[in-house]
Amino acid sequence: MHSCSGHPSERNQPLVNPLETRLLKSSTNAVQSPSPVVDFRSPIFAPQAKPALLRSIPLINQYFKVKLNLTGRPQREMLSPRSWIPSNQDWLSWLGNGEGLFSVKSFGNLPSLHGWIYSQSDQRVATANSLHAKGPTLHVGSRMLADLDIETKINHFMSASISIPVSNWFGFIFLVLAFPLLEAIPTMAAVTASSHFVSTRSSFTGHNKLVPKNQAMVHSGLRCLNQVDALHMRSNGNSVAAATKAVKPAHSGKIICGIGMNIVFVSAECSPWSKTGGLGDVLGGLPPAMAAKGHRVMTVSPRYDQYKDAWDTSVVIEIKVGDKVETVRFFHCYKRGVDRVFVDHPMFLEKVWGKTASKIYGPRAGLDYTDNQVRFSLLCQAALLAPRVLNLNSSKYFTGPYGEDVVFIANDWHTALLPCYLKSMYQSRGIYTSAKVVFCIHNIAYQGRFAFVDFPLLNLPDRFKSSFDFIDGYNKPVKGRKINWMKAGILESDRVMTVSPYYAKELVSGEDKGVELDNIIRKTGITGIVNGMDVQEWNPATDKYTCVKYDAATVTDAKPLLKEALQAEVGLPCDRDAPLIGFIGRLEEQKGSDILAEAIPKIIGENCQIVVLGTGKKPMEKQIEQLELEYPDKARGIAKFNTALAHMIIAGADFILIPSRFEPCGLIQLHAMRYGTVPIVASTGGLVDTVKEGFTGFQMGGFSVECDEVDPSDVEKVVRNVRRALATYGTRALVEMIQNCMAQDLSWKGPARLWETMLLSLEVAGGKAGVEADEIAPLAKENVATP
Repeated sequence: MHSCSGHPSERNQPLVNPLETRLLKSSTNAVQSPSPVVDFRSPIFAPQAKPALLRSIPLINQYFKVKLNLTGRPQREMLSPRSWIPSNQDWLSWLGNGEGLFSVKSFGNLPSLHGWIYSQSDQRVATANSLHAKGPTLHVGSRMLADLDIETKINHFMSASISIPVSNWFGFIFLVLAFPLLEAIPTMAAVTASSHFVSTRSSFTGHNKLVPKNQAMVHSGLRCLNQVDALHMRSNGNSVAAATKAVKPAHSGKIICGIGMNIVFVSAECSPWSKTGGLGDVLGGLPPAMAAKGHRVMTVSPRYDQYKDAWDTSVVIEIKVGDKVETVRFFHCYKRGVDRVFVDHPMFLEKVWGKTASKIYGPRAGLDYTDNQVRFSLLCQAALLAPRVLNLNSSKYFTGPYGEDVVFIANDWHTALLPCYLKSMYQSRGIYTSAKVVFCIHNIAYQGRFAFVDFPLLNLPDRFKSSFDFIDGYNKPVKGRKINWMKAGILESDRVMTVSPYYAKELVSGEDKGVELDNIIRKTGITGIVNGMDVQEWNPATDKYTCVKYDAATVTDAKPLLKEALQAEVGLPCDRDAPLIGFIGRLEEQKGSDILAEAIPKIIGENCQIVVLGTGKKPMEKQIEQLELEYPDKARGIAKFNTALAHMIIAGADFILIPSRFEPCGLIQLHAMRYGTVPIVASTGGLVDTVKEGFTGFQMGGFSVECDEVDPSDVEKVVRNVRRALATYGTRALVEMIQNCMAQDLSWKGPARLWETMLLSLEVAGGKAGVEADEIAPLAKENVATP
C-alpha cells in the first residue's frame, strides 16, 4: 500500500547537481581580496573544456540577471535590470588564473559578470529556475552562491548575466567568465539527459496571481517567454532544424524541428502509467505521434502511484475545489518527445493501491468514489495552470513554459470542466485569449451525471448552469434533474471529436447510441478520427512475450508454433491443426462477454478451441472460470490481468472474437491484424472502420445495445459468423486475409496527420504545421521500464 504523498521523505526527490559553479562566501580575512573568489577545484574548470557545449547540450531559452551583493563588499544601490542579448563577440574566453582571480576589462558603466552555471545531472544550465533563494543567500542545489536579489528575463541563449554592486573604489567594470565545459561533454553524454527538469519551488494560488496575456508571464520571479520571443523562435525554427539535422547525435534517433503548435492533452488515464482501456492507450500513443510531427506536446494526468520515472518539479500551486483550498504539486518526465506531467495530490495517490487500473474511478468495478467531482475538478484546474507555471526544458527545440497559445485536448467526462474553467477563470480576464479546447469522446456511456445540487462544488458562475442542466430517463445515480459533465464539455468546447468516423455517425443516430446526448452532439457537430496503435509494443518481429518472432513473410511457419506455446501455457491439448479462437476484453455487457458466454456451448461442438482472458464483473469472472470444468479439452477462461498471456493469445490464436454491443474504436482488432490473427467483429463503431468484411476479417452485424438481458438473435449472429470463419481455416482465402491484415498501416502516423489538420483549423495564434519525421526515438534513460 502506498503511503500519502504528503510525506516528503517518501517522494521522489530532486537530484542535487553534482557539477556546479559556486561563488564562495569570503571569510572575514579574505575581504581584502580585490576580486570575487571562485572555487576552481570543480571539474567544470578543466583546462581542456571548450565551448563545444553550445553544440552538445539542448539550448535553454533563458538567462537570468542577478543583482548580487558579494559578502564583505560595501553595499550600494541596486542597478535596474536591462535587456542583454549576447552576440558572438560576447562569448569571450575565460581570463582567470589557477588561483581564482578574474582579469578585469572595462565595459561601459555597468559592472557585470557573464558566465555559465551548469548541472551535469540533467545537462542543463542552472538558471534562476533551478536556483533556490534561502533568505538573502543564493544556492545552486545545496551549495551557497552569495547574497542576492533576482530578476530574470527570457533569452534564446544559455547564459547568465550577473550584476555585482561593488565598492565605490572598485568602480564600474566588466568581468567576463566563459566557463570552460565542453570536451568533457562526451563523458556527460554517456549519462544521457535525464527525463525530468526540476524547477524552483514556487507557490501559486489558482489563477489569482496570473497576469494578462500581453505581459511577460511571472513565475516566482522568473519572467517567462512572451509572444515576441515565441514568434522569434518559430521564425528561426527551420534553420535551427536544418543545422541540427546535419549533425545528429548518434544516440538520439530521428530529430525533428519544433516549430508547430503547443498541444496539451488532459486525461484521467495515460498509458503506461495508468490505464483501464482505450483512453489510456490513446494518451500513450497519440501524443508521441504529434510530437513527431514537430509540435510541442504535454500530457497532464493524475499521479496515482509513485511512478519511478517521474520527478518532483518542486512547483507547488493552490487550487480551490469545493469549499477548500488544496495544495497540488507537479511531477514530470520526458518520454518519446512528450512532456508527461502528473498532478500530485492525496485524492489521487491515496485512493489507488495494488493494481492501479482497478481503482482509478472507484474502489471496485461499478462503484465510484464519492468525491470524483472534486478529484477531477482539481485535475482540470491544475491542467490549465501547468502550461504557464512549469518551466520545462526537456527538448532542444522547446524550452520554458508553454505559454498561452495552447490547444487543450480534453478527454471524456473527467476533463469536461476544462473549457468552462478556461472561460470563467482566464479568458474573462484577458488570459489564454487565443487558447482553444477540443473535447474528445472516447465512450459516451460514461457522462459524469451527478445531483443538480452539486453544481456549487464546481465553483463556476451561474451562467454555466444551463450547459450542465440535464433531465434523463434513468434513476441512477440520482432521480430527476442532474448535472451532466459531458454535456457541458460538448457545449463549451471549440470542437468535438471522437475516436472513429462510424462511431461519430452512431452518436447522432438516436438516443440509444447517443445515450441521450444525440441532440446536443447534432447541434455542435462531431468529427471522428480512428485511433492508431502502439506499433513498438505490438510488433511480432520483436515481441518479448512470444517464443517465435516473425513477419508477413514467415507468419505461416510461425503461427503453428505460437499456437502450441499458447496451448501449453493455458493447459489445452497441443494440437496445431485445431483452429483456436481468442477473446481479450473487460468482462461486462459493453464488450458482449455475456453474449459470448451463451454462444460458447454452441460453438464448442465445432473442432476448435477457445481461450478467454479478461477481468470485470465478478459473476462474469466466475462464469468464464467454469469453462475449464465444463470443456476441459476445448476451453480455458482466465479472469485476471496478464500482459504476457494477452500477447501470446494475440500471436497464437487463429481468430479473435469481438462481440461488442458498442465499440467507439477498439484496439484488440488492431493488435490482432498486426499479428496476422483474423478478427471476427460486431459491426459497430471503430470495428466497422478498421475491419473490412472478407478482406481483413468478418463482420457479424450490429448487436442490441440493451444490456439488461441477452438477445438470442445476437447469440445466433456470433455462432453463425464463427462457423463462417472456421470454414476458411486451412484455405487459401484465410492465408490471403492474414497477409491483408499484416499489410495494414495501423500506426498513429495517419491519425496524427488528421488530428494536425483539425487542430490547425482552430487557428490558434502562432500555430503552424510542424516538420514531419519518424517518431522520436527514446534516449537511454527513457527506456527504463515503467510500472
